[in-house]
Amino acid sequence: MELNSIQPAAGAKHAKRRVGRGIGSGLGKTAGRGHKGQKSRSGGYHKVGFEGGQMPMQRRLPKRGFKSQLLKFNAEVTLGALDKLGAAEVDVLSLKQAGLIGELAKVVKVINTGKLTRAVKLTGIGATASAKAAIEAAGGSLA
Repeated sequence: MELNSIQPAAGAKHAKRRVGRGIGSGLGKTAGRGHKGQKSRSGGYHKVGFEGGQMPMQRRLPKRGFKSQLLKFNAEVTLGALDKLGAAEVDVLSLKQAGLIGELAKVVKVINTGKLTRAVKLTGIGATASAKAAIEAAGGSLA
């Protein structure tokens, strides 16, 4: 391969569509816009969700629900995931490095899903009541 022989893959490049440049181009006269009407005019189009003056769908339906932006800072880890991790001491940083929780997580809680077979010491991590009982039964502790 030489620098002067490098070229893009076949079909990767194609000519830009030039509209309104005469009958021979295949896109002369109306330039692919059809005849008359709002969509054929320059600058003429409607708002997103506009339904011709009828009450739009997003205003006809009731408002419902709320998603807190603070939830992105919360994360949960299962007992099974802690068992697979295989570390004797676990904190938020070690969970982030293992990829078990997201980078934004600040508050972490252990939930009782799966089995824990080894003793694990948790630092700066919360746990549900049943998860706490399972951790202590396996010889671990929460700090």
